[in-house]
Formats: sequence, C-alpha cells, structure tokens
Amino acid sequence: MNAEQEAVVIDSSTKTDSEVSARRKALVIGRILGLAGEGDYKPSNVSVAERAAFRYRKLQAQYQANVEAIYAMAIKYTPSDVVGSDPDPDWLYQFFEMAEKIHNRRMQELWARILAKELTEPGNFSLRTLETLCRLTWREAQTLEKALAVALTIGNDGRLKLLSGYRLTGGFGQYFRKSPTTAMPLSQFGLPYSALVMLMDAGILHSSEFETGLLDPKQRFTLTLQKGELSLQPKSSHLLLSYYRFSPVGDELAQLVRPQGDTNFGNVLKGLLAKDFIVS
Repeated sequence: MNAEQEAVVIDSSTKTDSEVSARRKALVIGRILGLAGEGDYKPSNVSVAERAAFRYRKLQAQYQANVEAIYAMAIKYTPSDVVGSDPDPDWLYQFFEMAEKIHNRRMQELWARILAKELTEPGNFSLRTLETLCRLTWREAQTLEKALAVALTIGNDGRLKLLSGYRLTGGFGQYFRKSPTTAMPLSQFGLPYSALVMLMDAGILHSSEFETGLLDPKQRFTLTLQKGELSLQPKSSHLLLSYYRFSPVGDELAQLVRPQGDTNFGNVLKGLLAKDFIVS
C-alpha cells in the first residue's frame, strides 16, 4: 500500500459531513485490517507479512477484550450465596472460543448470563445452543425477544409456543364461515411471517406448524402468558389450536431473555378466542 492509497483511507478533511461519516466507518475497517497508521506503525512502510502480523495482534487483543468484558459481566450475574459448580472443561474451552468473537455489548450480556448460569447449574446450555447464539445477530436476538413476549404454554405442557390461531374441523357451524381457520395477528406484535422464518432459519423455532388434538368441550384448560393466564373451554367438539413450537435450542435461549410481556396481547387473544371458547 503506497502513501497515496493510505491517504485515500485516512484523509476525510475535504469531504461533506455525510461523506465523512461513511469514510470514518471505512477507516475503522481499515484499522482492523492494519491499513491505517497508528503511532509509529505506518502500513506503507512495512511488508504484507508485517501488516498481517499487526492485524493478527490487533485481532487477538480485541478477542481478549471481548472475553474480559463477558467475564466481568458474568461475575456480576453470579450469586455469592449459591454453591458453585465446575463447568465441563471442554464446554468451558469451547464457550470462550466462541465468546471471544462476540463484539456487540448486548450480545455479550447474553453470553455472560450463560456463563453465570453454568457456574451455578452446569448443563443448562448445550454446545449446539452456543453455536446458534454465536451466529445470532442483534436483530435476530431482538426478534426472539418479541417472540418470547407473546409466547405461552398450553395446559400442562410447559414447552413454549407461539399461538398462530385455531381451526374448526367440522360441525354445523362451519357452513356459516368464510374460513374454518382463525389466525392470530402475530404481525401486530412485531412478528410478521418473515420474522418467524428468520427464527426458523436460526434454529430457534421448528420449521413446521403444529396442532393440538381436538379439544374436549367438557374440559377447561389454561393458556399461561408472560403476563397472566386465560382459562378456556371450547364451545364445540371440533376445535383445535395451531401453534409454532420453540426448538430445544429456543427453549434454552429463552432462559437468557427477559421479555416484558405485551399488556395488550392478552386482550387481543381473549377477543380472538371469544367466538368459539368460553374465556375467563
């Protein structure tokens, strides 16, 4: 890289504000690649091999800074009044191998919570979950938080689900409907179908939709929401619920996220179900 090329990377004094902003972003990348001068280091005066060595040292320093930040947060999340346990050495090694590449501060908090949890109760998070979390972008993490805010459990099944609606499978009433299916407006809560596909691609949701068996009209059951419960009794013997189910990885990641349940979700759900269920 000659002096003229270096000047192109670092000189932004003659550009407008918008251009300067973009060039500063490019400058950050240039520094990561070892293409910008720092102190006595001048990339135009060294060989490609020396620039590669410089870049490697910077990268390792950043990795070290990342794991130190995660460790410091984990200390804060680890209770002092609980007997600690030793995580599996192989798990711990691979944890830090992946954690060192986590640069986003909010994502580092998730990794810190994992480490704190493993120090008190080892075995909560599989390596597969760590691999998924390692690939997860902050945008995907935010989508997961939205999904968990409206996630629920059905009856005695404690596995988290996203209710997508319900279906009438028979009976006289079906002839007076345009469609036997009633859909839950998940997009109203920041979860359009594209967001669900994103979670499926990330391995957080199963890729197919599930249904309960036909619901017994003589038996009440409970939907447990993030905020409150709904007790339901079907008005017909031809009703079933449809839902998306979190994968085992999604269930593990759910332990890390503390969503604030949408206060309007329960009212919307109650209004949706009231036509075919006795809701209380």
